[in-house]
Amino acid sequence: MRYLPDTGTRVAAHTPDHLNRAIAAQIERNVRFFAEHPDRIDQRLRELDAEWDTERVLEANAATLAFTGTVLAAVSDRRWLALPAVVTAFLLQHAVQGWCPPIPVIRRLGVRTTREIDRERVALKALRGDFDAMERADGAAHARAVAALRAAEA
Repeated sequence: MRYLPDTGTRVAAHTPDHLNRAIAAQIERNVRFFAEHPDRIDQRLRELDAEWDTERVLEANAATLAFTGTVLAAVSDRRWLALPAVVTAFLLQHAVQGWCPPIPVIRRLGVRTTREIDRERVALKALRGDFDAMERADGAAHARAVAALRAAEA
């Protein structure tokens, strides 16, 4: 029996279905668009490389609030230490469960998980032909493994 959610799906599992469906639909629209405009795929892949996922947004938010609370406690009032205490507790909750109070807001803003970003990235790479070498590799396991690694790095 699993008590902790899978790392790759824990945020989506705590996101309302309508938001997950909206994000999936946007990914599908993006891939369909780039299927019609393959000359723009490279630019989109660069954009995906720069896109912040839910983890990065949450970490930046938590670090900012924890640091701010610590500084305010040092220069103003010790009661500000409650802010970093609460923020780090929420961060721990997110690490264990995949949910914490900022996650619903982050998801409503359209911030995607790494898995969602990677879904679009892999689909675009397939459209671009990055995996064609896999099909041309002979039956030797080594050749197929090398072709797979090259495709993954492309």
